[in-house]
Amino acid sequence: MGISDTSESWETLSTRRPFQGAKTGVASDEVRMPDGSVARRDYQVHPGSVCVVALDEEAGRVLVLSQYRHPVRRRLWELPAGLLDVPGENPLNAARRELLEEAHVTAADWRVLLDFYPSPGGSDEAVRVFVARGVSDAEGERYIESDSEEADMEPAWVPLAELVDGALAGELGNAALVAGILALSAALSREGGLDALRPALAPWPARPYEDA
Repeated sequence: MGISDTSESWETLSTRRPFQGAKTGVASDEVRMPDGSVARRDYQVHPGSVCVVALDEEAGRVLVLSQYRHPVRRRLWELPAGLLDVPGENPLNAARRELLEEAHVTAADWRVLLDFYPSPGGSDEAVRVFVARGVSDAEGERYIESDSEEADMEPAWVPLAELVDGALAGELGNAALVAGILALSAALSREGGLDALRPALAPWPARPYEDA
């Protein structure tokens, strides 16, 4: 590759955690700048996330979920996704779990589609997006507790082309959905297609994990 991100860490003189919620917190660091001055950097401390582009290859459709997001006061179409709740958790295991819990779907083939930082200026969140193929409904009846997050989700299988059009038209705004469907469209057009993507257990320096 011609260019790539590189690891770098400026000297942190002090750090505070003025807020810690159930899943995420806020850090306030005093950082020495390259010119010697000191600046404060406040940012969200986040465990990381996984997302799944579940693809129906025969029909060219992708599984998406509609969910209300209070901070932006909108109901957004999103990919099945979830937090890496356990430190060091294998992201593939987390992705499989989220696809099952949110959509009652399993998949036979998994690849890493892309890794990205959704808001690196204000959060340390890292996201890994998988593409899942050979999808099928999970066995047994789906059970959802009435007060769970999944109870409010509306699933739909939508043509990939329609999702791409929606993203480019500004009608779909979830960052992981937009990144995932545009990356999928690009990967399908490349030599080797989805088979040329990284394996499901590819290293992830942003969130190191055990292979098991």
